[in-house]
Amino acid sequence: MVVAKVCGIETEYGIHHVGGDGNPVASSSLLVNAYVSDLARAGWDFEDESPGNDARGFAREGSMPPEIETHLVNAVLTNGARYYVDHAHPEFSSPECADPLEAVLYDKAGEEVLRRSMIAVRRTLPEGQSIVVYKNNSDSKGNSYGTHENYLMDRAVPFARIAHLITPHFVTRQIFAGAGKVGSETAGNAGRDITFQISQRAEFFEEEMGLETTLKRPIVNTRDEPHADPQRYRRLHVIVGDANLCEVATFLKVGTTALVLALIEDDAFDGRELTLANPVKAIRQVALDLSLDAPIDLADGRTTTALALQWELFGLARKYAEDRGLECLGDEAVGQQVLLRWEEVLHGLETDPSVVADKVDWAAKLGLLEAYRDRHGLDWDDHRLAAVDLQYHDLRPERSLFARLDTERLVKEQDVLDAVTEPPRRTRAYFRGQCLKRWASSVASANWDSMVFDLGTDPLRRVPMMDPLRGTAEFVEELLDGSSSPAELLARLSA
Repeated sequence: MVVAKVCGIETEYGIHHVGGDGNPVASSSLLVNAYVSDLARAGWDFEDESPGNDARGFAREGSMPPEIETHLVNAVLTNGARYYVDHAHPEFSSPECADPLEAVLYDKAGEEVLRRSMIAVRRTLPEGQSIVVYKNNSDSKGNSYGTHENYLMDRAVPFARIAHLITPHFVTRQIFAGAGKVGSETAGNAGRDITFQISQRAEFFEEEMGLETTLKRPIVNTRDEPHADPQRYRRLHVIVGDANLCEVATFLKVGTTALVLALIEDDAFDGRELTLANPVKAIRQVALDLSLDAPIDLADGRTTTALALQWELFGLARKYAEDRGLECLGDEAVGQQVLLRWEEVLHGLETDPSVVADKVDWAAKLGLLEAYRDRHGLDWDDHRLAAVDLQYHDLRPERSLFARLDTERLVKEQDVLDAVTEPPRRTRAYFRGQCLKRWASSVASANWDSMVFDLGTDPLRRVPMMDPLRGTAEFVEELLDGSSSPAELLARLSA
């Protein structure tokens, strides 16, 4: 039985310290600290972290789960998000969102947090120094950093079935969710004349399935860390996506994936066989196929294309919507918008990718690059094109090439500004964020599934939040408004 597709996006941002010593960890720490130093916030509670748990019940010999870096700055914000230093990057992890459109809203709020961070840190740096942030996924030197997604799923659905059926979507959704990039960065593409790729991340994936996120990256990540009741839920941790600036691309990336996962949970594939013969080879093929018509080998000996496979999935999703509705996406109307946009963009890509340049990042970027090439008579290996590529992702409004484009907006600017400090109302992020807004000094720490209160007396009090759909405004707004202190709140919760 399908469960509501509560979702979220985690974005690691690229960073450059102009005039600094080149230490990205130190620069990221300066950036995040400058933003959070004067805010109501709480530290992250690492009590329940278990990134080494594998959904397959085992970890392959030699596999390396992510390290937990407890010594770096790590804050929970009043909008329910987590803002911290992850390895060598500032990362904004959105609060739990009830539907794909809300995921877009809080992804954009994350961009605004990073912009404000750049302004805040500039006040603390010596004359001539600044820290610049890019919403991209690689540094053009062979280093890639992630944009991860998370989806709530029913624990009863076998993980092997999820992995088998979601892989074709992960391999081909880049045709509308890819951010695009100039050239290539990996040894696997050495010696090939590669001018432009649809995806920034595709060439970095080396395995079909696995626990790692930074080495030997798998198309399907097997981390089993639900951040919820483990008897009822699992969290599908998706590492295969690009960082999008186009709102429609983000909406489709999250919305189509949530919808395909609902098909899997409700066993609604109608026996359709879409298994790829070699997913790792295919994900790289799709990234290089600007024509969108290169054949991909299926396991049963047939061939298809990325576009044709997406049309197959769309057809299944439309039938599912007709038969069962789309409330599982958090809102029926939002679900219908996912279908509408999915069909619209596939039609556009089928006709000419340039017609969806206001919705799809790689198409928008390719148009910029081709215009610049024509204007200056450049070959694809000219370093100026790599500079244009990077400037597309620059979050400084005065420098961003993306900001100059007339791309389609799905969320209002004022709503984005509000989401910087206000949590979503339809997930447990509401309780987390509101407690911080009201009583930050009494919140010792917090994480996704619990909060720890310090009432000035021993012991500390932990409040579990094991259901992402509890702790919502509907459940707790009246309770919060009727409590004059955290002590009263906890007493009423206990009662």
